[in-house]
Amino acid sequence: MPLIYTRTFRVRFTECDAYGHANNVQYARYMQEAAFEASAAAGYDFSRYDAIGTYWLVRESEIEYLRPLRYNESFEVKTWVVDFRRVRSRRAYEFRKVSGDELIARASTDWVYIDNATGRPVAIPPAMIAAFVPEGATAAPPRDPFPAPPAPPARIFKMQRRVMWPDIDGAQHVNNAVYLSYVEDCGMEVLKAFDWPVTRMNDAGFGIVVRKHNIQYLQPAVYDDEVEIATYAYAMKRASAIRYYTITRVNDGALLAQVASLCVWVDLNIGQPIRVPPQFQSDFLPNLVI
Repeated sequence: MPLIYTRTFRVRFTECDAYGHANNVQYARYMQEAAFEASAAAGYDFSRYDAIGTYWLVRESEIEYLRPLRYNESFEVKTWVVDFRRVRSRRAYEFRKVSGDELIARASTDWVYIDNATGRPVAIPPAMIAAFVPEGATAAPPRDPFPAPPAPPARIFKMQRRVMWPDIDGAQHVNNAVYLSYVEDCGMEVLKAFDWPVTRMNDAGFGIVVRKHNIQYLQPAVYDDEVEIATYAYAMKRASAIRYYTITRVNDGALLAQVASLCVWVDLNIGQPIRVPPQFQSDFLPNLVI
């Protein structure tokens, strides 16, 4: 049985989006904070990792959004280690409202254990495994591969941006949550490029919300890198589609991260899924794999 750690948060006004919900990016930040505190509770805080000469690096994350969180609501993030492999460990998370225990979101993160000196993965020591799973680790369940996208359509939307100083964390590279901010910005820009800005959707009474993010981090971006975010959509159904993003470094074309986001069309008045408007689908055909 693993150690289970619970951290309570309150949604701050600055964490909310234009719909009045906690922004999707914030969930990754809540997860990160809860994971750091859970590690410290098991005896491995930042100072101990510094002494050992190692750190954890996020390789993949999956976040499923079930209910929105709103300003000033209190909620708990419960987290625990699911498994250990030779150099990797998966951590699970549950988001629940403090009042009523309603499940808000669930997530998992695949972490890689890294040697500071070499920057390469290193074997996780048995003493560390015992600290997180005192009763003994169980066999690692199989991991689902990152969802492979289809070949791109005729028109891939692309935008570029430079990595700014606020994007950088203590590991001296772009924080994993910031990649979701890049993706979110690109999602807004692609809507404008195909003549469906948020203002037009609001006037039409519908919006697009993300129900699930799959994120794979492949290489770090660092301060002043110029990156390109590219996107197209596929697997469109009655009320949903998957929007695929790549983030690459401009100067060498290296793939830094990829994201698959399950998006759902909703009626803004009742918050329920609706059929993708035919005109919207028609306008996006050049950017859509049918």
